[in-house]
Amino acid sequence: MQNPLLLQLRLRDAISDEEAALLAASFSGERTYAADQDIVAQDARPSTSQMLLDGLAGRYKVLADGSRQITAVHVPGDFMDLHGFLLKKMAHGVVALTPCRLAIVEHATLKRLTETAPHLTRMLWLDTLIDGSIHREWIVAMGRRGAEARMAHFLCELYVRLRIVGRADELLFRLPLTQSEIADVLGMSVVHANRTIQRLRRDGAVKWEGDLVRIEDWDKLTELAEFDDTYLCLEKEPR
Repeated sequence: MQNPLLLQLRLRDAISDEEAALLAASFSGERTYAADQDIVAQDARPSTSQMLLDGLAGRYKVLADGSRQITAVHVPGDFMDLHGFLLKKMAHGVVALTPCRLAIVEHATLKRLTETAPHLTRMLWLDTLIDGSIHREWIVAMGRRGAEARMAHFLCELYVRLRIVGRADELLFRLPLTQSEIADVLGMSVVHANRTIQRLRRDGAVKWEGDLVRIEDWDKLTELAEFDDTYLCLEKEPR
């Protein structure tokens, strides 16, 4: 299977073979994590950044009362903690939501890369900009969308992002998250998340069996979510 980071980058701009080789040589190894294991602890000062090769991971904050909000879901090809390269201290944690396999790049290597490869640097910058764009959509969803629209938008977005990296078939993808984790993503109780899923099923928008999600009516789901994929920057153009 192709490198998922290259699949993401090449969707948005041409990446030469030389640039692809330079990027591949930047990674120093791989790590694996079990589901629910911290990849980066909140308040850590990492010396590496990690790119997700397989699995799903979540960025999160834990409040004083122990409640957790997942603020991002990462798919293969995502640099989950690229922020740590410049921010130094992580104000949030990253957890493996499923078993995960990651590629590691030392921050010293990233520094050399950004000083010698301007186009790749811009593409990695674009990666963080898209990350911020996704955050803005999530803020809108949390603040203004109802439960069904919020769930619908999450499913639309995740399907598109997984399809980019070859992890989704035609309107079909796996979502191996517990309902508790989905509730943490969407900022609702587990009971509310379950009821919302059931309503989407009854409306004929999705078929959800175990961890397999089939979008039965894309038009209905996108209309309910008011989903516009512009924020995912899916156009290929020089950058």
